Formats: sequence, C-alpha cells, structure tokens
Amino acid sequence: MRNSSFVHLFLGVALAATGASAQEIAALPDKPVGGSASDASITNRKDARTITLAIPAPRGMILDRNGAPFAQNRLAWQLGLQFEQFEKADRQFVIDWGRARLEKARTLVKDLKEPTDDELWNHYRERRWLPLLISTHLHEADKKKIEPSLTKGLILHPVYQRYYPGSDLAAHIIGYTGSVGKLPTGPINFNEPMWEESEGRAGLELLYNRELTGQPGTKKLLFDEHGRKFPEEQPRRPRPGGTIVTTLNLKWQEHAEKVLRQKAKRGAFVLIDVNTGEVLVMASRPSFDLNHWIPGISDAEKKTLEEDPSAPLFGRAFQSKYPPGSCFKPFVALTALNNGKIDEDTTIDCPGALTLGNHTFHNHNKKAAGSINVVQALASSNNIWFGKVGMDLGANAFLGTARRFGYGEKTGIDLVGETAGTVPTNEWMMKVHKRNFKDGDDFNLSIGQGSLEVSPLQVAQSMAGIANGGVLPKLHLVMQVQDPYGRVIKQAVPERRNWLGIEPKAIEVVRKGMHRVVEGGTGRAAALSFSDICGKTGTAQWNNNRNLAWFAGFLPYDEPRFAFAAVYEGSRGEKPSGGKNAAPIVKSFFEPLEEEFKDILAPAPKAVEIVDEAVAGAEGDGKAPEVSEEGVLRAQEVEPLDAEGQMQDDATEEPPVEEVPRALPVEPEDLGDDTGDETETVPVD
Repeated sequence: MRNSSFVHLFLGVALAATGASAQEIAALPDKPVGGSASDASITNRKDARTITLAIPAPRGMILDRNGAPFAQNRLAWQLGLQFEQFEKADRQFVIDWGRARLEKARTLVKDLKEPTDDELWNHYRERRWLPLLISTHLHEADKKKIEPSLTKGLILHPVYQRYYPGSDLAAHIIGYTGSVGKLPTGPINFNEPMWEESEGRAGLELLYNRELTGQPGTKKLLFDEHGRKFPEEQPRRPRPGGTIVTTLNLKWQEHAEKVLRQKAKRGAFVLIDVNTGEVLVMASRPSFDLNHWIPGISDAEKKTLEEDPSAPLFGRAFQSKYPPGSCFKPFVALTALNNGKIDEDTTIDCPGALTLGNHTFHNHNKKAAGSINVVQALASSNNIWFGKVGMDLGANAFLGTARRFGYGEKTGIDLVGETAGTVPTNEWMMKVHKRNFKDGDDFNLSIGQGSLEVSPLQVAQSMAGIANGGVLPKLHLVMQVQDPYGRVIKQAVPERRNWLGIEPKAIEVVRKGMHRVVEGGTGRAAALSFSDICGKTGTAQWNNNRNLAWFAGFLPYDEPRFAFAAVYEGSRGEKPSGGKNAAPIVKSFFEPLEEEFKDILAPAPKAVEIVDEAVAGAEGDGKAPEVSEEGVLRAQEVEPLDAEGQMQDDATEEPPVEEVPRALPVEPEDLGDDTGDETETVPVD
C-alpha cells in the first residue's frame, strides 16, 4: 500500500503512546513487594491501609498518513495537598493545616480549586493517603518554576494529558476529549482511577473512542498506621490505546489552512485522490484551538465560541449547505450529452436575458453571446445556455445525474455532523412548495441556484467522479486502525460507490470545457505553472443575500489524479466571484507545493530492454538493435504486469494521444461568473 512506511514507526507496547507517557510508565516500579502476611498485619491496624488504584492508560494517537501526529499525549502535573498522619488531629487542626498550605499554593499557581473546610476535613478522615488535587493541569515550564518553592504538604502529581500539536489544525475532523467524571470523594474505592479519565467528545476522538481507549493498569499502595508508605506494587502496567491513521496529509492540511487564513475570512478547501477516494485535505475557516478543551473548557470560553458570529465550531467543509452556483453546470452538460439532447457541436443562441412569465433571467454579464456550443458555454459560464438546456431536459433528469455523483447524500466518511445537502424531488417540491417542477425551477436549478444545496466535500467528490470518468469513488478519511503493538486491525481499500452511467464521450467533452475554463475562461486565476488544471467557477446568493464564490475541478487534464473544491464566503455587501476569490485559493494551495505535485504526477518511467549486439547476434534472430535516424537506440517496452506481477496475456498498446485543440479566444468582456442575480425559484408554466 502507498505511504505505508509509518506502520513500522509505532511497534511497541506501552511506549507506543508518547515520550512523556513512557516516562510516566517507566517511573512505576516493576517488582511486586510485600505479601499476604504484611497485608494482614497492616489491615488489622486502625490507620494502616492497603489501597488498590487504577492507572489510566495513555490514549491512542491520531496520525496523518505519514505518521505525523494530530493528537497525542504528554505529561502534565497537578498541584495537590498531601496530608500527613496526625497523632492527635481534630477538625480545626486539619483545616488550619490545610489552609496554611493553600495560602502558599496561591503564590505558586493561579486559579486554584480551593476546597471548603468540610472538603478538607472529609478528605483527611477518608482519603488522606491520596493527594487532594487543587489545580488544573500544569506543564513542564510551570513545574520547573514552582517545584523549588514547594513546602511540606504540597506535591506535584503527574497525569497524562491529551495534546494537539497543531492547536486548531483539522479541529473539526480530529475533535477533542472530555473528562469521564470527577474523582470520587468519600471512602477510597477499590480500583478507582489515580486521576480523571478522558473520553472522546467530538470528531474522530468520539467516533473511534473505543479503539483509542487503552486498558488501565493497577497500582497497590501499602501504608502503616503512622502513614508511612511501603514500596509500591504494580501488578499490571497500563496498555495504551490503538492508533488511528488518517488519510490526511498534515503538511498539506496545514498549508491549506494557512491559505484560507490569507485569502478568506470564512471558507473551505477539500482535496481528494480520485483513484483511491482518500481525503487528503479538508480545511474549514475559521477554526478553534482543540487544546482549550484540555483538561476542560470553561463555560465562559465555550459560550464565546458558540456565540461567535463567524461560527468557528462549524466545519464548513462538510457541515455547510451552500447553493453550488455554476459549479453545477457540468452535470447539466453531462446529462444533455449523455441523453443525446446535444453533442459537442450543437450550438444554442444565447441572448443577454430570457423572460419566463413575469420574471427575466440574465446572463452573468447581461450581454448576448450569440450561438455557442457546450465547451464555449462552460468556458464562459453562460446562464442562458444552461437555462435553456435545463428546461429542455427537465429538472428530474439532471438532478438524477447529480445524485449519481453523490449529491443529496452524506459521503459516509468518519465525520460528526456531515450534511446530506438538498437535491429536490417531485415529492419534496409537493411537500415544500405544493406543486411540481416548472420551467422557472428548471432554469434556476440548472445554474445551481434555488433549493439545491451541497457541501464542499460533496462538490470535491463529484469532481472526482468527472475526473475518474466511470465510477464515483467511495471516500475514506481513515486509512488504518492499529492496535498498541502496531498491528493493523482495520485497513481501508479503494472501493466504488456508484457507477456513473455516463458515456466516455460526454465525460471527454465536459473535461474539455472545464479545461477551457482555466485556459482562457472564467477560471484563469487558477492556472498553474506545472500542470494543466480543469475547473469550474461558481457564484451564488446565499444566507440573506450574502454571496459566496466557488472554484472546483481536478488535475491534471490528461490523466486526472486529484479533485478539489474551494469555497469563499463573502461578507454582507461584498460581491465575490469564483474567478476573483475562489480560483486564487486553489492556485495558492498548489503552486508552493509544485515540486511535490510534479513528483506525484510524473508518469512512471517505462521499463526498457537494452539489447547487447553480440548477444542478439548469437542468440537472437541475428538482427542488430533497431536504431532511429538520429542514432538513438529504440526502447523495447516490456509487457505490462498484472496485480500479481505476472505478464498479461491480453496486454495491448496504449492508444495514441490526440493533440488537444487550443482554446477559442474569449473576449474579456464575456469573462466573469454568475453574479447570482437570479436565486429564487421562479415557477413558470
């Protein structure tokens, strides 16, 4: 499997968690001490105790496809009161002793969890052998700062802490953890945890909570009647949780989120491998810091995030429902070409506007384009052309095609809160609008407006279908699940989600039109220096007359490998367009990664057989190797191999590559994108 070298990075047992967790585990003694006689002598004394505690296991890691961590563990500390065994202790003495230590603790740590007098007294009576924890998690720098100032009765208690190195990186996908519950109070229970345990609350942390949760160890503490501690027993060490290996590329994800910060206040970007269905990047802007949830988020912080008008907790890449605008036009073209309504050379007259009933639909630039074919209509994103074709087809026809490309359904990958979007049906129209589709609906839907709603993830998936040509790949977000020993217990494999049922010629024509979009049409701002890119711009009205912009497509043109979708949410009063705002997001993502993508997209070198003349003369047919007129030895191609590495009996030569015709010139004033002037559904008989 590609990019599988990381499998060997995480072999091991408890040490598979993190370096910090390994230190914690290593600090625990290996050899059991004491025995039944000692236990009996201790438990028969009034103040002696035998205490068995659970050591919470390190949580498993969440990694990118190359082994870089999205979520891991580190060592933290909590400040605690450690009571002594007092010979003559009454309530007031214990409270005064505790208050004196708390006064010192306040000089060392801010925001102490200050116990009440009752809590101090009850803890001494029932739990004095264990520390009373009074602070939140402290990090290494805090520990080094306050450790020299600790006085008798104050300790630093080590705990495992969840840690997200990227802070807000892929936050909506990775998710966060929360405490299973507060530590017990009252008499010490058998096998109670040494510190608060955590569980997944969102994202992959929630969906794979069972796999990420390890098995706790046990520790046995022995105290005599004077409170003196015997050497500890550790009958069982904790076993870390398993590892979740995502399909994401952390470096690319980080780069995509940086581009979004630079190019958009709000938006999203998705990148998919069209052959495997692996989601390589899924970025949403704005995001939030996952570490704010560790060890717990305050009510005030959570309320601030929930009430933020930019909705940082909302994963726009897969939770938002947007009208697709002109990004939907390729699917209308595919339907018309596949159904035989048009062919590549069919031209349709396109005035600057078209009146249906009492409503007038305009082309984006309100200018007539004359008679144009499907390739020209895609390149210039002509509303009138697609509106006419959409009315001829009827909404049910091209919406049926859209469903085969994944619209109207969740992709089904491991996400919390994914939207299915909206692709209206006859039943939906009757329920919501109390009527069937009319011409105005057909026109509006054919240009990606009206009641049609999609997510950026769905748009990228549909572009993977056009790029793939025959099937819609099933998407994957998790590549592997490994156990604590590095053994793979679950492996994603490329699968087909849907047969598309589209003729190859129809796919070829639409690809050509999408290539023209970038080569000289509305998406010129996305053109790359190292690869031919195909795309479609889109602009739509959305959310109380706010506009948004799209650019979606795939690359390279000849042998597509990656599909993508970028969306830019405009602010109130702003008039963005796909060519002006979304296409530059795509260029800014790919261009700095040129060398990486050139290596990936480069064709594999063909194997050649170098023939020795002497050998050929002695053992062959006596002919010398064939040499071209320029004196270059002609390579002899080796037969292709099948999946098992065997020669294929039916191997055939590759078909010749046809020369791609140059783009037709388009006048500057005809370029642009749909302005989204006509967004409401207008019924026309």
